[in-house]
Amino acid sequence: MPQSDRGRIELFSDFYTEDNIANTAETRSYGPFVVGGQGNAETDAGVPAIAGMVSGAARITTTNEDNHCTMVGTATGFSASLMGPIVLEARVQLDNLDTKEVFFGLSDIDPNTLNLEGTLIHGASTTITLTASDLCGFLLSAELTDDEDWHMVYNGGSTTGETDSTAIDADDDAVAGEWQVLRLEIDTNGTARWYIDGVLKQTKTGAVSTTTVMGVCLGVEAKGAAIENLDVDYLLVQANRDWTA
Repeated sequence: MPQSDRGRIELFSDFYTEDNIANTAETRSYGPFVVGGQGNAETDAGVPAIAGMVSGAARITTTNEDNHCTMVGTATGFSASLMGPIVLEARVQLDNLDTKEVFFGLSDIDPNTLNLEGTLIHGASTTITLTASDLCGFLLSAELTDDEDWHMVYNGGSTTGETDSTAIDADDDAVAGEWQVLRLEIDTNGTARWYIDGVLKQTKTGAVSTTTVMGVCLGVEAKGAAIENLDVDYLLVQANRDWTA
């Protein structure tokens, strides 16, 4: 197949722009990414810029309705075997750790229909419910017993997805008002690595299907009747181009 020197795909946003919170399109462009998630089309959900934030940042914002989700990411279009290694990295912080669920990673769910508990993943007590057949990333859930810790979740590869939250917690709590860098690396053979603030927290062989096409999601979902926020400083996605397509 014809090739050029554009063999490496890189999507990046420093969030100097914004998604108008009054924009009610179901899925809308945000630089190289899209804004999606069930409930994001309401007039009180979106990704407004944080005024006065040096280096640029935005606030992913839900409505005040249970299980409404707002996410920044991509349509499904990344294959581990054809495009690996795939790298996802984001610098995020939370204003509080209550009544919300957060996911950062890859899944086979289209952004038009994505919500966390309904279509992707949910954590409660010490159980992870893996609703999507294919996913890999970081989960934080206020309904888990370890409700402030990041959990390193996966499903769909040759290794069975773990549903016991105590087996996949990162022992690295989020702290309200403090930034953390989350990084996920996926190799062509489906092996995944999770990093927090540059420290390797887990390596899992066969965590990801080598054939399923997935999309990126950085999202927050309300677990009650309050508006929930996730601040993001930057979002980076890197992958190799599949020249056979």
